[in-house]
Amino acid sequence: MAKLILASASPRRRELLEQIGVHFQVRPVDIDETISPNESAYDFVERLAREKALAGLSGLDDQVVLGADTVVVHGGQVMGKPTDQQQSLQMLQQLSDSEHQVLTAVALASKDRIESIVVATTVRFNPLDPGMCEKYWATGEPQDKAGSYGIQGLGAVFVANIEGSYSSVVGLPLAETAQLLKRFDIATWQPAVI
Repeated sequence: MAKLILASASPRRRELLEQIGVHFQVRPVDIDETISPNESAYDFVERLAREKALAGLSGLDDQVVLGADTVVVHGGQVMGKPTDQQQSLQMLQQLSDSEHQVLTAVALASKDRIESIVVATTVRFNPLDPGMCEKYWATGEPQDKAGSYGIQGLGAVFVANIEGSYSSVVGLPLAETAQLLKRFDIATWQPAVI
């Protein structure tokens, strides 16, 4: 049976894989995450996931590598991780009292093939008070999150509702990832048959 490698340093992705009983090793990769001119958000996030999986596969033989990437899209604009407080506050004010999409791509690569999926989830934010956004920045939570918030943390108070996969917004769509893993013969937690 193939061994799974997670090509990510994200603690959230590690926790999500552990949640569904997947055994894996972590091998973070570093790739250029610059969006290409005229590249759609969907194509961008899928390309990054595939590039991460392939970069993680480099030099390996009998393993399957999982690469993933998440972006926030608001008004057609891709929002990555904020570079500083000012950018974070601008992002949060753009998301305030409106809907945005969170796209998470997952790619699995082996020496024989690569497959990927993209999951879209719609998130609606409550109106945000600028002072609260400043306090949120001070917690450190938004600094490494696409769109400058973490739905699984303090940022949950900003969310009025979501339509789609909660785990995808966190960083890994579990149902879809489990199906992809199954196609590569990677076991996830299986309920007992009664």
